[in-house]
Amino acid sequence: MTENPQRRPLRVLAAMSGGVDSAVAAARAAAAGHDVTGVHLALSANPQSFRTGARGCCTLEDSRDARRAADVIGIPFYVWDLAERFREDVVDDFVAEYEAGRTPNPCLRCNEKIKFAALLDKALALGFDAVCTGHYATIVTRDDGTRELHRASDTAKDQSYVLGVLDERQLAHAMFPLGDTLTTKDEIRAEAERRGLAVARKPDSHDICFIADGDTQGFLAQRLGSAPGEIVDESGTAVGSHDGAYGFTIGQRKGLRIGHPAPDGKPRYVLDISPVDNTVTVGPAEGLDITALTAIRPRWCGAAPAGPGTYTAQLRAHGGETAATAELVDGTLRVTFPEPVRGVAPGQAIVLYDGTRVVGSATIASTRRRDLAAASAG
Repeated sequence: MTENPQRRPLRVLAAMSGGVDSAVAAARAAAAGHDVTGVHLALSANPQSFRTGARGCCTLEDSRDARRAADVIGIPFYVWDLAERFREDVVDDFVAEYEAGRTPNPCLRCNEKIKFAALLDKALALGFDAVCTGHYATIVTRDDGTRELHRASDTAKDQSYVLGVLDERQLAHAMFPLGDTLTTKDEIRAEAERRGLAVARKPDSHDICFIADGDTQGFLAQRLGSAPGEIVDESGTAVGSHDGAYGFTIGQRKGLRIGHPAPDGKPRYVLDISPVDNTVTVGPAEGLDITALTAIRPRWCGAAPAGPGTYTAQLRAHGGETAATAELVDGTLRVTFPEPVRGVAPGQAIVLYDGTRVVGSATIASTRRRDLAAASAG
């Protein structure tokens, strides 16, 4: 099999966020001989409301940076307004998931619904062959012409987790020029400088692009309002109060505002969030250990696996891998772990790997905790 073959020049639509990675990706695609057009996605009806500094990719400043980069590369450039679609599919979904007591990943949702659905569909309709982004991941083409998604050559920068929602059709029209080179971020910036790109020293974006100040709890409170409730321990005894269960995530330790310490003096963590009775349950760190989970809405980067299989699983964008056995049963992915994993929340994505190959992903619906009594007895 081969990596990223260039059989012929392609018509490529390069998604340019205004950052250094997407600018270098577009430049590499153009240097490889492809017919490249740059496009910046306007994702907010009021761009100034989305962020300040270097938190995201949705401001007028970013649009101008992307345009200047396209001018230097020598490619046509456009701004496409996808603000309404982004609000419905990403922002509204983000709020609804938290309201339901789940912890979503908006970057993964954006890749699924915006960059490789709305953007890709429009690109194909206009006669483009592929969408190019600055993600760090690798596409491998097999001898039979099918394509596989793999981790980036530099695993420290690998972003395949947030691309695990891409199906075979989307992979067939995706291009990630940064994924198959072992380069540090400093080297990417140095390359941008050599190419004359002014974004070479622009800070990386962090946090959630549509939350201007990084205050997720404040963002949710503005949209969902105050919803006072109790914080309880595992026995159901009230140990504190909150203004909205949506402001908590599984595994959270800080900001619990519990008035008195646990009997054993150890820290307490959020173990469960119940929107039904508006309670947040806290307990010891051991209560975060799970041995199995179920996940819904599976998406496969190729054919769906048949029967149970042994994989490695990644449960967070910046988390490590853990061994797992998974099986698709009546459309639901059932996963078990030989060793307990900690801090897994419904709403998060689980991405399965076979070596470096991304098998697919699914949204975690429920988890099963480790039986602490049985573990102690054993």
